[in-house]
Amino acid sequence: MTTTTVGHAQSLRRAQSSRAARDRHTLPRAERWRRRGPLLPALIFTIVVTQIPFLVTIWYSLRSRNLLNPGSDQFVGLANYGDIVLDSTFRQAAVNSVVITLGCVVVAMALGIGLALLLDRSFPGRSVARTLLITPFLLMPVASSVLWSMAILNPTFGLFNWTIGLVGIDPVDWTSTFPVLSIVMALVWQWTPFMMLLVLAGLQAQPKDVLEAAQMDGAGPGRTFVSITLPQLRRYIELGLLLGIIYVVNTFDQIYLMTAGGPGTASANLPFYIYQRAFLGFDVGQAAAMGVVVVIATIIVASAALRLIFRSFDVKE
Repeated sequence: MTTTTVGHAQSLRRAQSSRAARDRHTLPRAERWRRRGPLLPALIFTIVVTQIPFLVTIWYSLRSRNLLNPGSDQFVGLANYGDIVLDSTFRQAAVNSVVITLGCVVVAMALGIGLALLLDRSFPGRSVARTLLITPFLLMPVASSVLWSMAILNPTFGLFNWTIGLVGIDPVDWTSTFPVLSIVMALVWQWTPFMMLLVLAGLQAQPKDVLEAAQMDGAGPGRTFVSITLPQLRRYIELGLLLGIIYVVNTFDQIYLMTAGGPGTASANLPFYIYQRAFLGFDVGQAAAMGVVVVIATIIVASAALRLIFRSFDVKE
């Protein structure tokens, strides 16, 4: 296909898109409402269960409200947000959230790519291996947290200490000595299958004729992966990273069951610290302010990531 042909095809698609947009704008108002009408119940439900509670949270964040002191309920404006900025524990929890999220997502994606490349090859028992590798993602977070804290990282009879004991290394209390690392390991174990499935879908969507052409041109496996396979997997990798960040940043179960945010608040992330302020400290005002800040930050990060993904789709087109 020549460059002229490609340019003509792109111009034709743009013209068709512009024509479709004009057709949508010239539809009668009744026809537009008839098409949008079936979506209204879902839109109303979404507003009721998300936007109204968020507005109530904003209202609470502007008040000094402690459940142990009912007389303290008064309007304080942005004072709660100012207290958050000065709260060193909140800053530490924010750093822990970034470290746990990026550590889990990046390592899980790297392992997922490696496992997907292995499962993309034909070998006896591939279906069994694929099922076993998917299993950690199917477990409930509570079950996986108990498994890691009791059977794998336990300082007395855990699998890790038994393994390092074979080479003469003294037992380690992982969740107390390396609490953030322990949480990241448990999260990586749980999220690697998800990344593997996304990347495996991208590998199986590759055009085989392109790979055969590269092989005939003398490209080795490494060169083929870097020049052809990796660009093909870009969308899947970006989508996996985005979804992983959105979900892992809300991690609560592993922290609550494995370290309880400790020692002290050394392994607390933002959701866990908000829980502590709301349900252990009963400070509804500051907890609501923290929740608003976290929601806004998450929306900004997700919007930027989605824009990058959509831009890559446009470039591909």
